[in-house]
Amino acid sequence: MTEVKREVFGQMPQEDGGGVVEKFVLKSDSVKVEILSLGCIIAALETKGRDGKFSDVVLGFDTLEGYTRKHPFFGAVVGRVANRIAKGRFTVEGKEYQLFLNNGPNSLHGGARGFDKVLWSPQVLPNGVCFFRLSSDGEEGYPGDLKVWVTYTLSGGELAINYRAHTSKTTPVNLTNHAYFNLAGQGSRDIYDHEISIEADSYLPVDDTKIPTGEVAAVEGTGFDLRQPVELGKHLQKFHLDGFDHNFCLRQVQARRLVARARHPPTGRTMEVHTTQPGIQFYTGNNLDGSLKGKGAAAYPKHSAFCLETQNWPDAVNKPHFPNTLLRPGEEYNHSTWLVFSAA
Repeated sequence: MTEVKREVFGQMPQEDGGGVVEKFVLKSDSVKVEILSLGCIIAALETKGRDGKFSDVVLGFDTLEGYTRKHPFFGAVVGRVANRIAKGRFTVEGKEYQLFLNNGPNSLHGGARGFDKVLWSPQVLPNGVCFFRLSSDGEEGYPGDLKVWVTYTLSGGELAINYRAHTSKTTPVNLTNHAYFNLAGQGSRDIYDHEISIEADSYLPVDDTKIPTGEVAAVEGTGFDLRQPVELGKHLQKFHLDGFDHNFCLRQVQARRLVARARHPPTGRTMEVHTTQPGIQFYTGNNLDGSLKGKGAAAYPKHSAFCLETQNWPDAVNKPHFPNTLLRPGEEYNHSTWLVFSAA
């Protein structure tokens, strides 16, 4: 059985439109997750280690104030288009659109005020919560009225996230959740003792602004071959890598499949990622620098968390040979991801 509770988390500042931010607590016998109506943010996720004790394994803040200031999308749903669009520019049906540039020369995670920074309308479900919002035509430069539903449901050790959308005009859509995980417990110094595996035969090389070059490269014989579990710290050293911030190309099937696994041997905690999406962005918190103080006043230094963001491939709207990211009127965008937590 999953318990669902709702409570007030805080009040948005007037300059951000005001409004009450609610927190929804989903609890099973092995997982407890807290989700905010601001940005559909996963603010906490507690799961058991092999000793039976719970620890919070996602980075974030104790108060609303942390989330209303600048932060690296901790726990949020990002969109209308997750990841990067080169030069913030794309053409749909002969018309060019220009987006806000918020990541060097590119547009990242929906722009200046993306889905992570707005209030969503919640509806409590027996085992979770569904959030809805209307992204109006022209918001952040994107075409079409986009209706979006994000549903979180908890069953035992499995947290399911479903994304659905309908549009009034053809528009790119690519939604994901940007939770930062550390299975040792948030506030732990690094993730070097985590074992990571990703079921991908290829990945996307990027230029110096993190835009895919267009090549789909084989992982075989490179530091990007994560098909067998690697201990992250040793692997980064062996291949002289500063970290990962890359899309791994998954098998192109619409069915649920296991795509990644993270394990923390000292605590026994394991997280499996299952999805219907065509890609997964593996990010190792390279831009964290210890300046942000998170929950319990913990500092979050470089490589103190990882993200496994299931999504479409970055800049797909500008690369015709990438999986299609355009949603047309009358079609439904519908993707799901499942995070499965266990300890052994």
